[in-house]
Amino acid sequence: MKPTQIADGIYDVGVIDWNIRDFHGYSTYRGSSYNAFLIIDEKVALIDTVKAPFADQLIGNISQIIDPKKIDVVVSNHTEMDHTGALPKIMTLVGADKPLYCSKLGAKNLAGHFPDKWNYHPVKDGEELSLGKRTLSFIETRMIHWPDSMFSYLKEDHILFSSDGFGQHYAGFEKFDDQADSEMMLQAKKYYANILMLYAPRILKLLEKVVASGIQIDMICPDHGVLWRKDPGKIIDAYFKWSRQETENKAVVVYDTMWKSTETMANAIAEGISSTGAMVKLIHIRSSHRSEIMTDVLDAAAVIVGSPTLNNQMFPTVADTLTYMKGLKPLGRIGGAFGSYGWSGEAVKMVAAELEAMKFTMIDAGPRLQYVPDKAGIEACINYGKKIGEAINAR
Repeated sequence: MKPTQIADGIYDVGVIDWNIRDFHGYSTYRGSSYNAFLIIDEKVALIDTVKAPFADQLIGNISQIIDPKKIDVVVSNHTEMDHTGALPKIMTLVGADKPLYCSKLGAKNLAGHFPDKWNYHPVKDGEELSLGKRTLSFIETRMIHWPDSMFSYLKEDHILFSSDGFGQHYAGFEKFDDQADSEMMLQAKKYYANILMLYAPRILKLLEKVVASGIQIDMICPDHGVLWRKDPGKIIDAYFKWSRQETENKAVVVYDTMWKSTETMANAIAEGISSTGAMVKLIHIRSSHRSEIMTDVLDAAAVIVGSPTLNNQMFPTVADTLTYMKGLKPLGRIGGAFGSYGWSGEAVKMVAAELEAMKFTMIDAGPRLQYVPDKAGIEACINYGKKIGEAINAR
């Protein structure tokens, strides 16, 4: 990846990670990128770095524009190691005495990550830094998605350097939203669902604060994926929707199965939901990744989970999915549980208890059928699906 000029004197000097396929248990089948930004002014500023294995590529990209030793200021918007792994090499090149701007918690976190004695400059929300003709303003964005997180806003160019906000795990030579393929928005949705959903109330307050401030945003430059230059409002509007946890007229039926009995039930429930006119997506857990499941949960009004009973417990893959889902805190969903069993049948109650713990509105006691569902059992599943669909339509 060569450096890309994104505005006069402003460059993306980041790198592409074509081969990453997992990010903290999140499937990254499109790879990712670690974006970093160089601003050439009376003072030269570098905003964020990259993952440690790519440090030499970052330095090579900077060197195509300017001698890295001429960098006057380094800004760390977020201390997670995919954005700070290259900091030791960068600070050695530019000089440990050069100021390293970050949030107050960023300074604490960086000191915890690295033993080096750097010249930390912790900033307050709204504090500004003059680079000469340009001014950087710092916006605290605590818990989006770490306590140290902040945005940097280039006032004269109306560019928002948004760290992990508005990003996507997406690898490609296409640098901007008007160049990338249609999957870009799906990857942005997946990123929100799996990284940021937990912080939806905080993100909503931040978005409202930014809009109320009246700042003009002509480009959004996240640290992962494409940059939003054609229509930054599109991703901002999507974040408003996702942060409000607005749902569609849709259910996801998520299940695993041992000998196809729970799968038969899942199909019948989905048929019942569909008969009411509500949308429904049927997801077999072992044929999907938990991060793909959560992408569908993000805008689903109902989440219906099916599990067979194994060793007096819910099926392990179902437990994994529910644990992951609970951590991301989807709110205001309709919930349902169902499953088959051989001789004990505890799983359905266990699944229901997990969904109730997430404060889902449960639809009756879900079907719990022994061995292979018969005609009456299948009919009960269809009727259960109809109840779910009617509840969705009544929202």
